[in-house]
Amino acid sequence: MSQRLLTNAKLATLRDSNTPYGLIERGTLVIDGETIAYAGPQKDLPAVFHGLAAEDQHGRLITPGLIDCHTHVVFGGNRAREFEMRLNGATYEEVARAGGGILSTVTATRAASEDELVETALPRVDALIAEGITTLEIKSGYGLDRDTELNMLRAARRIARERAVRVRTSFLGAHAIPPDYKGRADAYLDEICLPTLRQAHEEGLVDAVDGFCEGIAFSPDQIRKVFDAAAALGLPVKLHAEQLSNLGGAALAASYNALSADHLEYLDEDGIKAMAAHGTAAVLLPGAFYTLRETQHPPLDLLRAYKVPIALATDCNPGSSPLASLLLTMNMGCTLFRMTPEEALRGVTTNAAKALGLEDSGTLEEGKRADLAIWNVEHPAELSYRIGFNSLTQRIFGGS
Repeated sequence: MSQRLLTNAKLATLRDSNTPYGLIERGTLVIDGETIAYAGPQKDLPAVFHGLAAEDQHGRLITPGLIDCHTHVVFGGNRAREFEMRLNGATYEEVARAGGGILSTVTATRAASEDELVETALPRVDALIAEGITTLEIKSGYGLDRDTELNMLRAARRIARERAVRVRTSFLGAHAIPPDYKGRADAYLDEICLPTLRQAHEEGLVDAVDGFCEGIAFSPDQIRKVFDAAAALGLPVKLHAEQLSNLGGAALAASYNALSADHLEYLDEDGIKAMAAHGTAAVLLPGAFYTLRETQHPPLDLLRAYKVPIALATDCNPGSSPLASLLLTMNMGCTLFRMTPEEALRGVTTNAAKALGLEDSGTLEEGKRADLAIWNVEHPAELSYRIGFNSLTQRIFGGS
């Protein structure tokens, strides 16, 4: 297997240490095939690697490859017109009567073929890859019928074959209630959502199961039905929770040992205690907070106090977060939520890996995947500080 020796670099290892960022100022990293064989001080490089040809990084910063752990990047159409309507004074009801809202995306997604879903998603995926993303989560949830939900998941799997990026899929059939099941959410779950989940699992299309627990979506009891089905299939769960109100979704998710609870603006201390007790990560989504002009901030200080892992993600979607920049997301996490730059970087590496259940990623250390991002910066804080500027010089995916 091929080996590479990267020398004269700063390493933001993000390992637990007393040093911010786990930073090693004069660091060396060895890649052995698809994994990291050494990441540490240059002076401590094991003798077995001394004969490798050095690739001088000229003081550049190496971080783990970035992870976008919450996206809806596969969908049909866009909602730019309703964005314009709202800014011209249209009410939500007027936008809905004109065919806007999530159901407009459902209509467009149902009309798109699998090929078209892949073709329209790839530019968004490419924008993320260009910023150093090596792992990407992609949800279904804009089909709300069997065929389209499966098409979305198949498109997500294809993206991992057509691009050098690792894709984790989440089945989000419990995203919204389709018009033909209005007022019959339980019937939708029994007749469409859960049978589709089982078929998707049979086809190997699902890595996790998600849902939207909110007054405008599904109740805690209905989400429990979805999670019970996931547990029967041996699939981990995650949940859109406490975005618009507090229905106790985060605590419910934690009781199922959920990988993550996401959004969380209205999360309370009881929910945080439950997340901490069950190892459930918090995924904050400042793009949706920004786009919807929210004012309720997620309880960052309490999440810190209970040592809940805090991840950040784009929530890339056509309605509430048309955002395809994880670097801008990091800046938003700092400016809107008052995260520190170190928390933001951990939020798109170490803690994002936790939110996806990935134990082989998120830090620079021996045995982890050689998914790396190399940046032309003097300090890791620059990754969150700059707005609209990409300092990536090289992305390494699985050692290549």
